[in-house]
Amino acid sequence: MDDLKAKYLDLIGNAGDENSLEELRVQALGKKGEISLQMRELGKMTPEERQVAGPALNALKDEINSALVAKRTALADAALDARLRDEWLDVTLPSRMRGQGTIHPISQVTEEVTAIFADMGFSVAEGPQIESDHYNFDALNIPGHHPARAEMDTFYTHRRKGDNRPPHVLRTHTSPVQIRSMEQTGAPTRIICPGRVYRADYDQTHTPMFHQVEGLAIDKDISMANLKWVLEEFVKSYFEVDNVDIRFRASHFPFTEPSAEVDIRCSWAGGTLKVGEGDDWLEILGSGMVHPKVLQAGGIDPNEWQGFAFGMGIDRIAMLKYGIPDLRAFFDSDLRWLRHYGFAALDQPTLQGGLSR
Repeated sequence: MDDLKAKYLDLIGNAGDENSLEELRVQALGKKGEISLQMRELGKMTPEERQVAGPALNALKDEINSALVAKRTALADAALDARLRDEWLDVTLPSRMRGQGTIHPISQVTEEVTAIFADMGFSVAEGPQIESDHYNFDALNIPGHHPARAEMDTFYTHRRKGDNRPPHVLRTHTSPVQIRSMEQTGAPTRIICPGRVYRADYDQTHTPMFHQVEGLAIDKDISMANLKWVLEEFVKSYFEVDNVDIRFRASHFPFTEPSAEVDIRCSWAGGTLKVGEGDDWLEILGSGMVHPKVLQAGGIDPNEWQGFAFGMGIDRIAMLKYGIPDLRAFFDSDLRWLRHYGFAALDQPTLQGGLSR
C-alpha cells in the first residue's frame, strides 16, 4: 500500500490541469480503479486480515481524496492568478458615462414629424383632449348616425342626472383642432395638429389611447397636387430615402371631398420594411380636399378658399420606421426595451432649442 500511496501522491502532485486530475481520480478510485479493486479483495480475507487491511485501505482512500481536493484548489488558484495578470484592470479609473434616461419613441417621432413639416412652413396647433360633440363630430360633417358616434367606439364623459349640456367626449382624432384653429386665425393657414386621441379599441395595432398628427393647409389656389408634393417630401424625409412612389386611392371621409387613402411603394424582403423600392404598397394615411361644410364650420367661406387635410398615426409610423411589432409595447415596456430599439438619451437637442432633459 505504501507503493500505491507514493505512486498516486506523486502523480497528483505533478498533474497540470483539471482533466489530468480527473483521469487520476478514476484510475485510483473509480469502479475499476486500483484502490477500489483492493477494497473488493477484503471479502476474500480472514477476519484477522480484514482488521489490518480495512483501516489501511480506508486511510489510503481518504488521503488520495484529500490530495485530489488540495490539487484541484491549487489549480483553480493558479488559473485565477493567471487571469488576474492577463486581464488587469485599473479600478481607480472613472466609469464610462451613461445616460440615465431615454426619450420615448412617441416623443422622438413627434419631434421628427414636427421638424419636417416646420421646414415646409407648417406651424403647430394644439387643442383640448376633452372635446364637445360639436367640435369632435358636427363641425367635421360627421352625421349623427355615423358609427364613430356610438358608445362602443367613443369614450363619452359622464353626466349627472339632470345635466342637459351637450355631450363631451375624449377626442377621437385631432381634427377638432383644425376647426378651432380656423375659427381663431381664419385663412390662409398651414398647421399640423399632433396629440393624444382616444378610441374604444385594443389589440396588436390598436390601443384605447394613441397619437395622431393631422395637417391642414388653406389658401385660394391649393389643389391635390400640392397635397401630393407635401406628402412625398414628408415620406422622403421621415424614412430617409431619396425617392418614393406615392399612390392615391379613392376613399370616403366625411370631412374631405374628394378623399384618398395614401399608399407608398415598399418592399418587405427579409421581413424588413424598405420604403421607395419593391413591388408592394403600404397604406400610411388618409387625406383629401377639405369639405366645404367643414370650412363653413370653421368660419371660412368655401367660395373663396379651399384646402387640403391629411392625418396619420404617430405610433404607426414609429412602428414602421423602427421595426416595432406591437403597438401596445409603447405603453407597457421599460428602459431596456427603449434601448433595444436604439432610442437616444434625453440630452439631445429639441425643436425648442437647448436640451430636452
